[in-house]
Amino acid sequence: MMAISLRFSSNTARATPQARRTPFSVADILASLSDAAARNAGLAATIAILAALCGLQALALLHAPEAWLPAAITVKLAPGESIVLGQHELAAPQADRNHLSLRRDAQDGWMLRNLSASRQVVLMRDAGEQRMGSVPLQAGQRFQIDSALFDVQAADAGSVTFSRDGHEWRYDGAVLYRDGRQQANCPQSHVASKMLSFWNRYAPGVLTISRPLSFGGNLYCDNRLGLVQVTPGAAQLARSNGRLQLSAGNPDGDRAAVLVLNGGVQSDLRKQEAALAGVNAIVVGHTRFQLNADADRLTLKPSRHIKLFGGPELKLPEQVSWQWQQRALWDDGHAKAVWIGLATSIACIAAGLAWTAVRVRGGAANLGMLPAAGCVLATGVIALISQRAGYAPSAASSLLLAACSLLLWLALPGRLTLLAAASVVLLAAGLLAQLELGLGAPESSWLRYYQKSAALLAIGLGLGAMLRLWALRQAARGTHLRQRSIEWMLAAFATVALAALAAQVLWGDETGVFDLQPVELAKLALTALTAHCLALRFNWHSGPQRLAEQGARWLQLIAPALLFVALLGLSLVQVDDFSPLILLLVWSTVMAFAYAVAARNHKLAAALIVMALTAAGAIVYLRCVGTDDLIRWGFYADRFLVWLNPAEHPHTGQQLLLGARAIADGGWLGADHWMGLRSLGMSAGSAVHIPAVQDDFAASFFLNRHGLAGGLLLWVAQAAFLAGIVVSAARAYKAGAGAGGFRHAWSGRFRYFMLCGGGAFVLGHFLLSWGTNLAIFPIMGQPMSFLSAGGSHLLFFLCPLLAFSAISAPSLEGE
Repeated sequence: MMAISLRFSSNTARATPQARRTPFSVADILASLSDAAARNAGLAATIAILAALCGLQALALLHAPEAWLPAAITVKLAPGESIVLGQHELAAPQADRNHLSLRRDAQDGWMLRNLSASRQVVLMRDAGEQRMGSVPLQAGQRFQIDSALFDVQAADAGSVTFSRDGHEWRYDGAVLYRDGRQQANCPQSHVASKMLSFWNRYAPGVLTISRPLSFGGNLYCDNRLGLVQVTPGAAQLARSNGRLQLSAGNPDGDRAAVLVLNGGVQSDLRKQEAALAGVNAIVVGHTRFQLNADADRLTLKPSRHIKLFGGPELKLPEQVSWQWQQRALWDDGHAKAVWIGLATSIACIAAGLAWTAVRVRGGAANLGMLPAAGCVLATGVIALISQRAGYAPSAASSLLLAACSLLLWLALPGRLTLLAAASVVLLAAGLLAQLELGLGAPESSWLRYYQKSAALLAIGLGLGAMLRLWALRQAARGTHLRQRSIEWMLAAFATVALAALAAQVLWGDETGVFDLQPVELAKLALTALTAHCLALRFNWHSGPQRLAEQGARWLQLIAPALLFVALLGLSLVQVDDFSPLILLLVWSTVMAFAYAVAARNHKLAAALIVMALTAAGAIVYLRCVGTDDLIRWGFYADRFLVWLNPAEHPHTGQQLLLGARAIADGGWLGADHWMGLRSLGMSAGSAVHIPAVQDDFAASFFLNRHGLAGGLLLWVAQAAFLAGIVVSAARAYKAGAGAGGFRHAWSGRFRYFMLCGGGAFVLGHFLLSWGTNLAIFPIMGQPMSFLSAGGSHLLFFLCPLLAFSAISAPSLEGE
């Protein structure tokens, strides 16, 4: 098999016998760094901008006002006494005003009841979780929804069978059967719902996708069990903690009584009361409380989503007392290991720079940064694990970790490219915006986005740095990967991506699975497979001519199409908007244009340009025509109606209206008229109330804080990043076109298509996010690359793309 390599070379020459190996001083290091900066003005400018952005983050921490929160909430009740607690008493921002009732019973001890009509209370025991207002069904029980009475005939972990009015119903967590037959699809069901119903009917039980059974309404269809004069959604039956549990629903209309009859005991799920004996923690409105119950007092220690106060003073009921603590921005508390890792990382980076400064002409200089990359990676892992364990690192240590990661990326051997410089600036600007949002929000949990982004950035850039150093070493040794090895690696990558997508369909939702977004990994796999196959396509005529081998090559070329279909199916089944479809359309158009340029197919290139202009004209047309013709579009029409007339849809158009108001308040110079410099670390104001402001509407907060002038600077950096992608791709295409052998030609073409595909996805994110925030497009949920707090997008797409581009850039110098 012909060998194919991605060649790498450094801009440093080989070591000579005269290379300096004598002891060095700090002055020598500083002089070498000064000479290097003088020789590379771009590097000096990038370091200056990075230092300014990191300095603004440090200034935000210094300017942040004092904030207080309860470390413990103590409730004292006499036997037989009760109290109602809610948002104010629990410091739980997302709880109702009167959310739960606590009662101290003389015999059963502390008792709890959920008073909220729309938000649940979760009790956490060693044996599992219990959602208030729900109960697992058992054989022999009866349950009643309003006046409809059902008899439970059989129930286990897999299914439950019940009967009413001569009909037998069986529900297995995914499909509802009436008298042994699956119900038909509901009228006007979407394609995604029909596909899901078809899959659940014929797939094995372990592969079915869970769907709740809804009681109420007038329709018997799909997973709806109609009940006359009962509001749809009055009750639900769904799988939870490995059991099928009946719970009181949250209908839009009048609420129906949901009763469970077990022998002679009758309980109303809407008024369910549970004993706190054996309960370790409760979750109220997304705020988690550790419980410690004594004879006459109950102590709740809140964590996550805690309301912040300007001072340790608050009027509380007589039975409730708080133990105050101040928000810590500099002290890590239990996360001391992060500071140890940071100190080690800084020392390793300094030692690596010193080693490089002394061995200025040696290939061994490339090895000096390897310990630094390993330390940054390990510190990022420690920070992420600490945060997931409940001991998040401080904002100051996260700032230092992010700065070390970006400095490491700039300090690695190789010439700085426009793409690398722009990406470092965009990453630092995004971290600044996330820190400002975390400090300006009125609750403690908002800082977690900044802390998570800093940890993931350290992991991504640490891995990328080690990969770059490995590539440089491979190039120095003259070794390369064979084509068969590359194809096996791409096949394994695609398999992992498809398995992750399947996991999201089976166990996740449109927000991801296991706190991850597999679609980001799938986008990278799709781009890599497509780049490989398009690179092979240009040498199709020089390949094997036997029929069997031709068939194998065709399978190689259609592999990206299979992954594309999988992504398309996920978009239709799991996502409620059409943003993934638009993203895939942008990517397909750019890849087709890149192919047309490489193949010198001017007709195809012209057709794609006309198509893009037509799409832009269609947007203008929709703006001018109005909404009369959109009503018949069905499901997706709602988003267009909200986009065109948000004032007529104040509820669904809340994001658009609040985002527009925040941008208008920012003006040209920001809400503080100083491009956000005077408001660093201060309150974020009403902008924090924009739904998904940390993700989809991060640009609205940025424009509110830093104004359109700051937005223009951000656009310049984004344009520089895309221009850097184009320049690197053009150089790769030129290297491939001018190569003398198949190996070098494939390598250049692969880098060309890979960079074009990765840049196309980033362009799509920029277009969708700016279009959503500026009301150019209907609301579509996609994070803005580099700016939004999208952890999976950063770790699984942006960091690998930056690593690949950095590895490809020096390889072009040697070809």
